[in-house]
Amino acid sequence: MIEDRIKQLIKPAILDAQAYHVPDSNDLIKLDAMENPYLWPEEIKKAWSDYMQQAELNRYPDASASVLREKLSSALNIPDNTTMMFGNGSDELIQIIMMALNKSSNVIMAPEPSFVMYRLLSSLLELDYIGMPLNDDFSLNLSAMLKSIEENQPAVIFLAWPNNPTGNLFDQSDIETIIKATSGLVVIDEAYHVFAQKSMMSCLEKYKNVLLMRTLSKLGLAGLRLGILVGASEWISEFEKLRLPYNIGTLNQLSANFIIDNISLLEQQAGQIRNDRSVVFNALSDIKGVEVWPSEANFILFKVTEKGAEHVHAELLKHKILIKKLHGAHPSLENCLRVTIGTKEENSAFLSELNKIMK
Repeated sequence: MIEDRIKQLIKPAILDAQAYHVPDSNDLIKLDAMENPYLWPEEIKKAWSDYMQQAELNRYPDASASVLREKLSSALNIPDNTTMMFGNGSDELIQIIMMALNKSSNVIMAPEPSFVMYRLLSSLLELDYIGMPLNDDFSLNLSAMLKSIEENQPAVIFLAWPNNPTGNLFDQSDIETIIKATSGLVVIDEAYHVFAQKSMMSCLEKYKNVLLMRTLSKLGLAGLRLGILVGASEWISEFEKLRLPYNIGTLNQLSANFIIDNISLLEQQAGQIRNDRSVVFNALSDIKGVEVWPSEANFILFKVTEKGAEHVHAELLKHKILIKKLHGAHPSLENCLRVTIGTKEENSAFLSELNKIMK
């Protein structure tokens, strides 16, 4: 029987897991995945198409992505004493860091609720994961984290900054206290940096046990799947041994090279999203039965206790609006939903329907 053979050959952790579900979004107003909602202007599309003519698709990609590396070093102000590694999205970088760990150093720690991939990849790789509950205001419970660090000696601590799905920035002094308290790595995940306009890149010069992640996905290139890991060369050189060759394709490299040269477009769009975030936050705050939290990202977390998240999510779907239902993901997210900031028209449609549902 094939089922018996599968059970014999596949790891129990894989057999027990569920594949990551991405909901169908065809014909929907898509406000669930923290994407930039804006298309490129036609003149930029034409310039990009012309630029891509240089692609030599009969050859393997530049394995070191040398041109992209040079452009990003300048664009991101990478410290001189650090180096970069590229991944097929941040997910691959997280996976590589975890895969590199010694069997005797198999504890991963992260606040919760936070980015689901920290827990998911830990489970798939059969590592011990410790989720540290946040305070009621979603700040770090520093004393509890320090106690757990001392007791469990985590190999890696992941800190999303701003945090997903709560949208807040953890106190920087708390983060530095954690960095000083651990003998392991601290990975600061700045996926939403462009919306917070704050960075802890300077920590790379102060602490050798800090790595910093960025991505081009939230800026407006989610389709490229390009994650960036920055840190001391001693760390990066070890992780490079696990990176599969040619993981960043030629078309991805060229597209990233092109948009970095035209980065002002995406920065302008990010500025519009930041402005619209304030509008959506204020509008949500005015809806009876909605509790909303301030955000430094391109999404907003809110709670609908009276109507219930299941009901609100389902009603929005009936009107072709897809947001993220977080109810059930963590005790502190009971009856919570997360909405991505879209275009003005998408935001208006969402707020209009939510107002009707909440009456």
